[in-house]
Amino acid sequence: MENPIDTYIMENEEEAYRLEKKTDPKDLRRQARWCGIKPGQRLLDLGCGPGKTTSILHEMIQPGGSIVGLDASPERIAHAQKRYGGKAGIEFVVHDLTKPLSHFGKFDAVWVRFVLEYFRRESRDIVRNVSDSLHSGGFLCLVDLDHNALNHYELPAPMANILPKLSRHMEESYNFDAYAGRKLYAHLFDLNFEDIEVKVMGHHVIYGKSRKIDSYNWTRKIEVTAPHLADLFETYPGGYQRFLLDFQQFFQSPRRFTYSPLILCKGRKP
Repeated sequence: MENPIDTYIMENEEEAYRLEKKTDPKDLRRQARWCGIKPGQRLLDLGCGPGKTTSILHEMIQPGGSIVGLDASPERIAHAQKRYGGKAGIEFVVHDLTKPLSHFGKFDAVWVRFVLEYFRRESRDIVRNVSDSLHSGGFLCLVDLDHNALNHYELPAPMANILPKLSRHMEESYNFDAYAGRKLYAHLFDLNFEDIEVKVMGHHVIYGKSRKIDSYNWTRKIEVTAPHLADLFETYPGGYQRFLLDFQQFFQSPRRFTYSPLILCKGRKP
């Protein structure tokens, strides 16, 4: 089996920066409160990335709480330790997210946000592993996008035609799941979780004048993923460079509308 970090399609030297810039602390805190994150908990942040989310959650579980942030990327963990480590009750560890978690002990709650979309084939095993790491009565919160990066109006016809093909290629070759969000409820249901709740909201709701961070985030996504999708751009009129120009023109138009559904699912372990 390939190393998950080798198949992470967004891997690049700016990824820690991109992940930090696109994380909105206000949105994160609102989602975490809905999931039941509260002071005093021992919390696991699976797929912690550069550590910004872990640091915010650490603040929310004080006083008396502690958190372990796990990520498969040594570079991301090194960044997290340098920027957010060194405080009581916060720890960052490199760990293959597809592997069991038994040596980390038991947790009161587990937070899994924007992780399962990168593990289409292993998502059920990942959820089972984090379930095993919970105390009885502990809460598991899964947060992910659905129909990811596919909802835009009004796209030029060539772009509208190629986007589904790009998504299928990422699914087949890079284990990416554009429909991870709709599967979250079934993950908890199949493991007999109780008191399951689901919340659906908008994510990347972009209209009117675009913010710099949104333009950077979306353009960077295309720049990083394009080399993995080169063969598909051979059929695009003008090739990849024309596609990038078309997307930039579309995205800068105040008329365009872009969004992704965000699905939150929480449940209590029996």
